[in-house]
Amino acid sequence: MEKPARNRIAGKPLEAADIRGNWATLMLPIDDDESIHFARLADEIDALIGFGVDGIYSNGTAGEFYNQTETEFDRIHELLAQKCHAAGMPFQIGVSHMSPVLSLERLKRSLKWEPGAVQVILPDWFPTIEAEQIAFLRKMAAVSETVRLVLYNPPHAKVRLTPEEFGRLKDAVPQLVGVKVPGGSADWYAQMRQYMIKLSVFVPGHVLATGVREGAHGAYSNVACLHPQVAQDWYNLMQTDLETALEWEARIQQFMNEFIAPYITEHRYPNPACDKLLAVVGGWATVGSRLRWPYRFIPETEAGRVREAAQRLIPEFFPTNENRSPYVA
Repeated sequence: MEKPARNRIAGKPLEAADIRGNWATLMLPIDDDESIHFARLADEIDALIGFGVDGIYSNGTAGEFYNQTETEFDRIHELLAQKCHAAGMPFQIGVSHMSPVLSLERLKRSLKWEPGAVQVILPDWFPTIEAEQIAFLRKMAAVSETVRLVLYNPPHAKVRLTPEEFGRLKDAVPQLVGVKVPGGSADWYAQMRQYMIKLSVFVPGHVLATGVREGAHGAYSNVACLHPQVAQDWYNLMQTDLETALEWEARIQQFMNEFIAPYITEHRYPNPACDKLLAVVGGWATVGSRLRWPYRFIPETEAGRVREAAQRLIPEFFPTNENRSPYVA
């Protein structure tokens, strides 16, 4: 399997063929007083750049896009853009908001930072029909001009799109170049290969090897929350030894199913609480596990037990101290 060339030019508009691989999410370090700790955020960005991930994206679910002020939004992305441009690291800005008006305003302000693409969600108060989805994306595209759109359609979205519906949105809005989706069954992937051939398709990190086998292109990765560098190594392994990468995936899924998913299914923590716990378990940055009010977060005292399980099931994610980030004490 030929490994795609990695785009290392920050600020270059990304087309579908450029959006590939292991993209790491930017998580917000939250202090006890609910403020964002920007010094720790800067260190986190430096660590991600140092690990050589394929790209960084901001303001996904784990980035708590739904729970920050517009002043904070601007400060986060000024910092991200400055560091990524200096390092030649591709990055995408999440301009998502439950309000389409505020999402559009975030997009307008983001253009000056020259992201490779922007990520959006569909308006989320009333479920949208296809005509409204097209109207929303067309207006966003008209403002973004050369900056392309990536549509984030998570499992909890009020409207879950099918591969055929994604294909129709792409035909209606050419500037839509990528999607972030939950993936699915073999039948879903067959439909993906039929209807989504013009799109970059990103699936969850813990099913990435299966996704690559079936024709998907990468992950905005929850696995990178555990350790971005090892998640990158795993994606690279998929290009040369898919069978071994699939064996990794089986153990990653066992770990996730047994030790992470119960926090959501049994204890009712929100998904980003698990992403932040993974970062604490991996120990690669000082993100911390705290989520912003009113959302519950998993106490860091849980990390020891989860780390022991991860070291047993997926020891590859715990590199030696010599290979650890210099930004971790």
